[in-house]
Amino acid sequence: MKKIPTFKNQEEETTFWEREDSTKYIDWTKAKLAIFPKLKPSAETISIRLPLSLLNEIKNIAHKKDVPYQSLIKIMLSQEVYLSRAQK
Repeated sequence: MKKIPTFKNQEEETTFWEREDSTKYIDWTKAKLAIFPKLKPSAETISIRLPLSLLNEIKNIAHKKDVPYQSLIKIMLSQEVYLSRAQK
């Protein structure tokens, strides 16, 4: 197994694990299931104004995919952030 490097910050660690195969660093056959019952969600509520036509289009897509429109917005934003990171 390779030694896991020391990271300067969370962003550096995130970038590392996005590019590396964890099986080179961690023996997953020894992993154990962990349950964190008192862990609070790390989400923050925000308010955003969208043009009604855009919101309606998102709701239509969400309905076709059978997902809540707020979840679809999170998925779309997450994909865009991922693509933006890949372009760096």
